[in-house]
Amino acid sequence: KSGLDPGGAWHAWGMACLKSGNLTSAREKFNRCLKPPMDLNQLNHGSRLVQDVIQYLESTVKPVLITDDDYFATLRELEATLRTRSLSLEMMCEGKIQHNSYYQECLFYLHSYGTNLAIISFYMRHDCMREALLHLLNKESPSEVFIEGIFIPSYESGKLHMLENLLETIDPGLESWGVYLIAACKYLQRKNYYHILYELQQFMKDHVRAAMTCIRFFTHGAKSYTELGGKQTWLLKIKDHLKVYLQEVSRSSGRKKMAFTFRKKMSATDVSRHINTVDLQMEVTKFLHQCESSGASQMTDSSLPTLFGNNNMKMDVACKVILEGKNIEEGFGIAFRVLQDFQLEATEVYSKVAKQLVKQQKYSEIQQLLKCVNESGVAAKNDGDNIILNCLNEFKNIPAEDLDNLIQDMDSDENKIQAYLMCNKLRSAYLVSVRQEKARAVQLVQRVRQLAESSGDHVVKAICAQWL
Repeated sequence: KSGLDPGGAWHAWGMACLKSGNLTSAREKFNRCLKPPMDLNQLNHGSRLVQDVIQYLESTVKPVLITDDDYFATLRELEATLRTRSLSLEMMCEGKIQHNSYYQECLFYLHSYGTNLAIISFYMRHDCMREALLHLLNKESPSEVFIEGIFIPSYESGKLHMLENLLETIDPGLESWGVYLIAACKYLQRKNYYHILYELQQFMKDHVRAAMTCIRFFTHGAKSYTELGGKQTWLLKIKDHLKVYLQEVSRSSGRKKMAFTFRKKMSATDVSRHINTVDLQMEVTKFLHQCESSGASQMTDSSLPTLFGNNNMKMDVACKVILEGKNIEEGFGIAFRVLQDFQLEATEVYSKVAKQLVKQQKYSEIQQLLKCVNESGVAAKNDGDNIILNCLNEFKNIPAEDLDNLIQDMDSDENKIQAYLMCNKLRSAYLVSVRQEKARAVQLVQRVRQLAESSGDHVVKAICAQWL
């Protein structure tokens, strides 16, 4: 008469019927006020009213542990057990709580008015993980429901192995779980739970992704190559994963193609290339670890470069290896292989090393570097000259004697003249210029004269004018 919403009254009446044990009457009353959710896959447990009903029923369920010699089970409990076992709604639960009538009521309300997440969470609370998984598959629920309802509760309660066993029992190939497992991996990566992620990837036999996780374990948080030296077992694990993957690929290519839809694929060529990278990183790690241990290490970079980074980082590795040995020659071989394997810009790396040597005032080692570059067999004609020119571009205060030694080591007279002019050694530039073929010599001497005039060097200007 007053136009109020009767829902609250029906709900209160239904609860009263429940509490008095009149389950049939309670269903009838709740039918008038409870509604099924619009979207069964929404990430909540349904309406507050449904949750109240479930909460009350669950608090009333008493575990009945049936054992062969349990003579003390009351007739009523036994009767309830026998009756509800034949009335199981969808599946038979293997949990310790037997299906008494209150348990069945929970399932009735959840299936009628609850979300998929609510049903799955109920099964999980009562140790019925298998039923939760089958419900997820039957309803084709999205991966978010799997994460919230099954995966998080499993690893938080230490039941990840049980979950993995059940997934395998239900589908030995794991194909029907592919979407859910990939979603679980992404979730773990977002949360930075890399140890659980690695365990899951091994279970999934997703060897390529497992190898990628091992790379992270190897590189993450290390501040020195001494630390990386202690983490080399991860490099061995990366190799193991990649080798197993190669074996599986070669086995399956002989047979009919297997649809490993959710496992990361990679060509055999790429896998072999990655195995080579790991081998080279092992060599780099051993070498730099040794250098740091013997105290030969000079560089104090804040970032620690490895061969698992981009090309710039790989070039940093090559520089580090050349600079940190007892002498340039010691690390040059490994650095040269890094440059060759990854097809890096060698001259850029050598110039970087040379600049570092100038900073450290190790001028004789620059000559050793040039010797190694020339003997490598792949250096272009002007590579050595360009390395010196790059150095002179940046450093004007190299001691005179060392500067002369460096410039005299250059191959091309043209480059020598350019170097002398850069360092304002006009007399030396003039002496090399006049040795050139006549027409070119005239051009070069004129240039030296102009620079002498603009810098106020009257002696060199007069010599040039006289020669011209």
